[in-house]
Amino acid sequence: MRLRHKFSTVFMPAVMAWAVTAGVQAQAPQPDTPASPVSPAVASSDSPTVNQIRSRGYLICGSGHGTTGFSAPDKNGHWKGLDADTCRAIAIAVLGDPDKTRFVPLTGQQRLTALQTGQIDVLPRTTSWTLRRDANGINFTYPNYYEYDAFMVRKELGITRTQDMTGATICVQTGSTNEVTVADLSRKFNLGLKTVLFDNTAASRQAFFSGRCDGLITDASALAAVRATQTQNPADYVIFPASGNSEALTPAVRHGDDRWFDIVKFVVQAPIAAEYMGITQANVDQMLKSTDPRIARFLGTEPGNGKALGLDERWAYNIVKQLGNYGEMFERNVGQGSPLKLERGLNRLYSDGGLMYPYVFN
Repeated sequence: MRLRHKFSTVFMPAVMAWAVTAGVQAQAPQPDTPASPVSPAVASSDSPTVNQIRSRGYLICGSGHGTTGFSAPDKNGHWKGLDADTCRAIAIAVLGDPDKTRFVPLTGQQRLTALQTGQIDVLPRTTSWTLRRDANGINFTYPNYYEYDAFMVRKELGITRTQDMTGATICVQTGSTNEVTVADLSRKFNLGLKTVLFDNTAASRQAFFSGRCDGLITDASALAAVRATQTQNPADYVIFPASGNSEALTPAVRHGDDRWFDIVKFVVQAPIAAEYMGITQANVDQMLKSTDPRIARFLGTEPGNGKALGLDERWAYNIVKQLGNYGEMFERNVGQGSPLKLERGLNRLYSDGGLMYPYVFN
C-alpha cells in the first residue's frame, strides 16, 4: 500500500546521527580466513550508490525496531537476524567487510520514505513486496523470506480462527500491509473489527499485552518471536493465520541506480544458490577446487561475474565463507538453532517443495 504519512524531517536526521556516531555495527560469525578486500580494479563503480558507500566507508541499512530473528540488537548492541545478515552480505560484496555496516531503526511509516530520500542505502527490513510500493519509487530485489499474516490472541478467549473474531479490537502498526488486511477481513466476513493504530511495533505490542486490544496482527514469524521472548508463559497465547495469504518479504533499493539494483539482487540470491549447489560455510574452501563450471563461476575461480557487477571476483565466496548459505542463515536466525525454532516451510528450496529458487550465475 502507499504510505499516507509524511516522513518526519526532524526525526530521521537525529536517528541517522545516532546511527553513524554511535557506530552500531553488525557482528558476523568470524571466518577462519579473512574476506578478500575490495581490489583496486573495482574501487570505482558505475553505480552512484556504490561509490557513495565506498567513499563513506560503510553501508547504511534500514532495520526494524527489534524483531528477534530478523533484525534486533543483542545485549552488546550488535545487530543479529536474517535481515541483518542480508545487510552484512551486501557489505561483504561491496566493501569486503561485514562489519562496515550501520543500522537505522525505522517504523513502518518511515521505512520507505527513508529509502526513497537516500537516508539509507538499502532496506532489508521485513517489508512486503506490493504493487503500489513497487510503483512508488521502490525496486524490490528477490524475497529473502516468505511469510503469512497472523493474529495472536489470549488463549482464554477461545478463538482459533479469523471468522470467530466478531467485534474484536486489533492492535495494528501504521504503514504496514496489516492495516489493509484487517479492513479486508472485517468486510469479507462482516466482523466489525476495530483497529487501534500505533506508529511502531513496540507500542502495538505493549498495548496488546496491557489488554487494550483483543488481538495483535503482524507477520507470523514476528508473532512467534514476540511470544517466545516477551511473555512470561508463551502457552497463554495462540497464533493463527489471518487472511491465509502469503507475502514475499523482500530487500529493496530506490529507483534510479540500476547497477546497485543488480548487485543487491544477486547478493540476496547468492546464499540461496550456494545452498542449492551444496556449498556451505564449512566446505566453501574445498569447493574452490571444484571442476563444476557452475561452482567455479559462482565462487569466482572462473572470472566474469565480479567484473559484470563491478565487484571482486570472489564476492560470493566471501559471503558464504563468512555467513554461510541460506539454509545456515535461516537455521541460525529463525530456525531450529534459534529461540524461534521455525520450520522452513515456504522458505525451503524449490527442489525441496519450497519457493526459494536459485537464479543462474552466468
